[in-house]
Amino acid sequence: MDIQLADVTIHVDQKVDSKTRSEIETTLRGIDGVVSVQNGVKASHLFLVEYNPEKTNSYDLLSAVKGSYGNAELVGL
Repeated sequence: MDIQLADVTIHVDQKVDSKTRSEIETTLRGIDGVVSVQNGVKASHLFLVEYNPEKTNSYDLLSAVKGSYGNAELVGL
């Protein structure tokens, strides 16, 4: 079985402290189909999410972030 993965970068429109960054990562990892979430301290407002597009999509990921953490957008789409 060959699983095709996709990735998306989500930009959060606010300064993200370590607690909020951790909460966003936990929220994204809790979505069925998410394989990994990466976020760096220097670019704490950017989250790179790898996911299985057969289980979720970029707009659901974005909605999960926007619903709890304010304005955000997909980067590069």
